[in-house]
Amino acid sequence: MTQTVRVYAGECTVTYHGSDELRIQRGRVVVVHKPDGTVLVHDAEGYQPVAWLTRSSAVHLEQTEDGEFALIAVDDGERLRVESEGDSARASHDVTPAGTAVGTCPDCDGTLVRARGAVTCLDCRAEYPLPRDAGMADSTCDCGLPRMSVVRGARFEICVDRECEDLDAAVRERFDREWACPDCGADLRVVRERTLFLRCEDHPDCDETFALPRETVSGACECGLPEVGGGGSASDEATRCLDSNCDEDRSSPRTPETDR
Repeated sequence: MTQTVRVYAGECTVTYHGSDELRIQRGRVVVVHKPDGTVLVHDAEGYQPVAWLTRSSAVHLEQTEDGEFALIAVDDGERLRVESEGDSARASHDVTPAGTAVGTCPDCDGTLVRARGAVTCLDCRAEYPLPRDAGMADSTCDCGLPRMSVVRGARFEICVDRECEDLDAAVRERFDREWACPDCGADLRVVRERTLFLRCEDHPDCDETFALPRETVSGACECGLPEVGGGGSASDEATRCLDSNCDEDRSSPRTPETDR
């Protein structure tokens, strides 16, 4: 989404109060006030600010009729004050997340970028949150948006817009009732409570749950649950049962079934 960064420039007195520090500096500086409350004071040398307060809890601007200003940022025992000394310049600029370009927005033809856990349009502000472990697929949805790649027991390619193609629905279609509970034999259902997992819901006296793997299913354990990991190779050494407490003997590698 588009936000505003404010920039101030001129000769200023910069005063920083910390828990055990008082620092006062004066010079011609540029002050950057970012939308997240971060205030950076830069002088003529290098990339390091001469003073800063990151993600401050409050930022206040005082202005006078003759154009002078004082910008005050505070956060948890720290206080940064930047006060202009005479003429100063001020400007506001629209800013967006900066990330890797992943396509073109079908609504406005703006550039779509992936940054900070979402795909965002630089023009119309449309934003599509991504799962933390999602990758970008090489395909495009019929709606014009890019698809993401997510592994939940299998690899799914779905639209980044959850209202267009729903990850939960795709996983349920593939894995709901795919396996039986090793304790009671009832079907394991795909459910979501903050995250996706498998739960025994059809037996009143059983509440077994298993995390839905963020790996591909590579085989079947003797307990009836899937094995995951191993990269799909014939070796069983890197695979594991979905139940971390499974005590079945899996020391002898088994040849995976041939795809039909």
